[in-house]
Amino acid sequence: MRVWRVHLPEQKVCPQGVLRWVFVWMSVCFFVFTVGPPSRSLVKKSSSPRSSCPPCDCYCSSAEYLLDPLGLANGSISDCGKHDPVLNEEMNKGLLTMLSEELNLQKVVANESLEHTKRLVMDARKTFSQYQKEAEKCNIGMETCEEARQRAEAELIEERRLTALWENRAREYGWSDKTKLRINHH
Repeated sequence: MRVWRVHLPEQKVCPQGVLRWVFVWMSVCFFVFTVGPPSRSLVKKSSSPRSSCPPCDCYCSSAEYLLDPLGLANGSISDCGKHDPVLNEEMNKGLLTMLSEELNLQKVVANESLEHTKRLVMDARKTFSQYQKEAEKCNIGMETCEEARQRAEAELIEERRLTALWENRAREYGWSDKTKLRINHH
Protein backbone atom coordinates (compact mmCIF):
# COMPACT_ATOMS: atom_id res chain seq x y z
CA MET A 1 0.00 0.00 0.00
CA ARG A 2 1.31 3.36 -0.97
CA VAL A 3 1.24 6.32 1.47
CA TRP A 4 0.88 9.74 -0.10
CA ARG A 5 2.52 12.58 1.77
CA VAL A 6 2.62 16.23 1.00
CA HIS A 7 5.99 16.73 2.72
CA LEU A 8 8.76 14.27 3.11
CA PRO A 9 9.53 13.26 6.71
CA GLU A 10 12.93 14.93 6.45
CA GLN A 11 11.40 18.24 5.38
CA LYS A 12 9.92 20.56 7.98
CA VAL A 13 7.27 23.07 7.11
CA CYS A 14 8.45 25.59 9.70
CA PRO A 15 11.63 25.24 11.74
CA GLN A 16 11.07 25.26 15.50
CA GLY A 17 13.28 28.30 16.02
CA VAL A 18 11.18 30.46 13.69
CA LEU A 19 7.96 29.32 15.32
CA ARG A 20 9.36 30.10 18.78
CA TRP A 21 10.35 33.67 17.70
CA VAL A 22 6.88 34.26 16.23
CA PHE A 23 5.26 33.28 19.54
CA VAL A 24 7.66 35.52 21.51
CA TRP A 25 6.90 38.53 19.29
CA MET A 26 3.17 37.89 19.48
CA SER A 27 3.39 37.76 23.29
CA VAL A 28 5.33 41.04 23.43
CA CYS A 29 2.85 42.76 21.11
CA PHE A 30 -0.09 41.48 23.14
CA PHE A 31 1.51 42.71 26.37
CA VAL A 32 2.21 46.17 24.92
CA PHE A 33 -1.32 46.40 23.51
CA THR A 34 -2.88 45.40 26.84
CA VAL A 35 -0.76 47.40 29.29
CA GLY A 36 0.26 50.22 26.95
CA PRO A 37 -2.84 52.49 26.79
CA PRO A 38 -3.30 53.03 30.57
CA SER A 39 0.43 53.51 31.17
CA ARG A 40 0.75 56.02 28.32
CA SER A 41 -2.05 58.12 29.79
CA LEU A 42 -0.24 58.17 33.15
CA VAL A 43 3.02 59.23 31.47
CA LYS A 44 1.25 62.02 29.57
CA LYS A 45 -0.38 63.32 32.76
CA SER A 46 2.90 63.42 34.65
CA SER A 47 4.92 64.97 31.79
CA SER A 48 2.53 67.80 30.86
CA PRO A 49 1.09 69.64 33.82
CA ARG A 50 -0.69 72.12 31.56
CA SER A 51 -3.44 70.43 29.70
CA SER A 52 -6.00 71.94 27.35
CA CYS A 53 -8.72 69.61 28.65
CA PRO A 54 -10.10 69.73 32.19
CA PRO A 55 -9.18 66.71 34.30
CA CYS A 56 -11.55 63.80 34.02
CA ASP A 57 -13.45 62.83 37.13
CA CYS A 58 -13.65 59.24 35.95
CA TYR A 59 -10.34 57.57 36.70
CA CYS A 60 -9.76 53.88 36.11
CA SER A 61 -6.62 52.08 37.12
CA SER A 62 -5.00 49.70 34.65
CA ALA A 63 -6.31 46.68 36.57
CA GLU A 64 -9.85 48.05 36.48
CA TYR A 65 -9.40 48.92 32.80
CA LEU A 66 -8.53 45.31 32.01
CA LEU A 67 -11.41 43.89 34.03
CA ASP A 68 -14.08 46.41 33.04
CA PRO A 69 -13.24 48.43 29.90
CA LEU A 70 -16.59 50.29 29.92
CA GLY A 71 -16.21 51.45 33.51
CA LEU A 72 -19.51 49.99 34.64
CA ALA A 73 -18.23 47.95 37.59
CA ASN A 74 -17.04 50.85 39.75
CA GLY A 75 -19.15 53.74 40.95
CA SER A 76 -17.30 56.31 38.86
CA ILE A 77 -19.93 56.24 36.12
CA SER A 78 -22.25 58.36 38.24
CA ASP A 79 -19.51 61.01 38.55
CA CYS A 80 -19.00 61.27 34.79
CA GLY A 81 -22.15 63.23 33.97
CA LYS A 82 -22.32 65.74 36.79
CA HIS A 83 -20.85 68.57 34.68
CA ASP A 84 -23.16 67.96 31.69
CA PRO A 85 -26.65 69.38 32.47
CA VAL A 86 -28.54 67.18 29.99
CA LEU A 87 -26.80 64.00 31.11
CA ASN A 88 -27.09 65.02 34.76
CA GLU A 89 -30.86 65.49 34.31
CA GLU A 90 -31.16 62.04 32.71
CA MET A 91 -29.12 60.42 35.50
CA ASN A 92 -31.23 62.02 38.23
CA LYS A 93 -34.54 60.76 36.85
CA GLY A 94 -36.21 58.09 38.86
CA LEU A 95 -36.82 54.57 37.66
CA LEU A 96 -40.56 55.15 37.44
CA THR A 97 -40.08 58.27 35.28
CA MET A 98 -37.71 56.46 32.92
CA LEU A 99 -40.08 53.50 32.61
CA SER A 100 -42.97 55.88 31.96
CA GLU A 101 -40.98 57.65 29.22
CA GLU A 102 -40.02 54.29 27.69
CA LEU A 103 -43.66 53.16 27.67
CA ASN A 104 -44.74 56.45 26.08
CA LEU A 105 -42.07 56.06 23.39
CA GLN A 106 -43.17 52.50 22.71
CA LYS A 107 -46.79 53.69 22.52
CA VAL A 108 -45.83 56.37 19.96
CA VAL A 109 -43.91 53.84 17.88
CA ALA A 110 -46.80 51.36 18.06
CA ASN A 111 -49.32 54.05 17.02
CA GLU A 112 -47.14 55.11 14.08
CA SER A 113 -46.77 51.49 13.04
CA LEU A 114 -50.54 50.99 13.34
CA GLU A 115 -51.26 54.08 11.21
CA HIS A 116 -48.78 52.90 8.59
CA THR A 117 -50.43 49.46 8.55
CA LYS A 118 -53.89 51.04 8.22
CA ARG A 119 -52.70 53.10 5.24
CA LEU A 120 -51.26 49.98 3.63
CA VAL A 121 -54.52 48.07 4.19
CA MET A 122 -56.55 50.93 2.66
CA ASP A 123 -54.23 51.03 -0.36
CA ALA A 124 -54.56 47.26 -0.73
CA ARG A 125 -58.37 47.52 -0.57
CA LYS A 126 -58.41 50.24 -3.25
CA THR A 127 -56.13 48.20 -5.48
CA PHE A 128 -58.27 45.09 -4.92
CA SER A 129 -61.41 47.06 -5.80
CA GLN A 130 -59.82 48.31 -9.03
CA TYR A 131 -58.72 44.81 -10.00
CA GLN A 132 -62.17 43.45 -9.17
CA LYS A 133 -63.81 46.05 -11.45
CA GLU A 134 -61.39 45.17 -14.25
CA ALA A 135 -62.12 41.47 -13.74
CA GLU A 136 -65.88 42.13 -13.94
CA LYS A 137 -65.37 44.07 -17.19
CA CYS A 138 -63.30 41.20 -18.54
CA ASN A 139 -65.97 38.66 -17.55
CA ILE A 140 -68.71 40.72 -19.23
CA GLY A 141 -66.56 40.96 -22.36
CA MET A 142 -65.98 37.20 -22.31
CA GLU A 143 -69.73 36.55 -21.95
CA THR A 144 -70.46 38.91 -24.86
CA CYS A 145 -67.83 37.17 -27.00
CA GLU A 146 -69.22 33.75 -26.09
CA GLU A 147 -72.77 34.82 -27.01
CA ALA A 148 -71.54 36.25 -30.33
CA ARG A 149 -69.63 33.02 -31.04
CA GLN A 150 -72.71 30.93 -30.33
CA ARG A 151 -74.85 33.15 -32.62
CA ALA A 152 -72.21 32.97 -35.37
CA GLU A 153 -72.02 29.19 -35.02
CA ALA A 154 -75.83 28.89 -35.25
CA GLU A 155 -75.88 31.19 -38.31
CA LEU A 156 -73.09 29.14 -39.94
CA ILE A 157 -75.02 25.91 -39.38
CA GLU A 158 -78.13 27.52 -40.88
CA GLU A 159 -76.10 28.85 -43.84
CA ARG A 160 -74.63 25.38 -44.50
CA ARG A 161 -78.12 23.86 -44.36
CA LEU A 162 -79.42 26.41 -46.87
CA THR A 163 -76.38 25.90 -49.13
CA ALA A 164 -76.91 22.14 -49.15
CA LEU A 165 -80.60 22.65 -49.95
CA TRP A 166 -79.82 24.98 -52.88
CA GLU A 167 -77.11 22.62 -54.21
CA ASN A 168 -79.56 19.71 -54.16
CA ARG A 169 -82.15 21.77 -56.08
CA ALA A 170 -79.51 22.88 -58.57
CA ARG A 171 -78.42 19.29 -59.16
CA GLU A 172 -82.04 18.32 -59.75
CA TYR A 173 -82.10 20.90 -62.57
CA GLY A 174 -78.87 19.54 -64.10
CA TRP A 175 -76.17 21.62 -62.48
CA SER A 176 -72.81 19.92 -61.93
CA ASP A 177 -69.55 20.94 -60.26
CA LYS A 178 -67.70 20.76 -63.62
CA THR A 179 -69.65 23.68 -65.04
CA LYS A 180 -68.75 25.64 -61.96
CA LEU A 181 -65.06 24.92 -62.52
CA ARG A 182 -65.21 26.00 -66.18
CA ILE A 183 -66.85 29.26 -65.28
CA ASN A 184 -64.16 29.99 -62.72
CA HIS A 185 -61.37 29.29 -65.27
CA HIS A 186 -62.69 31.79 -67.89
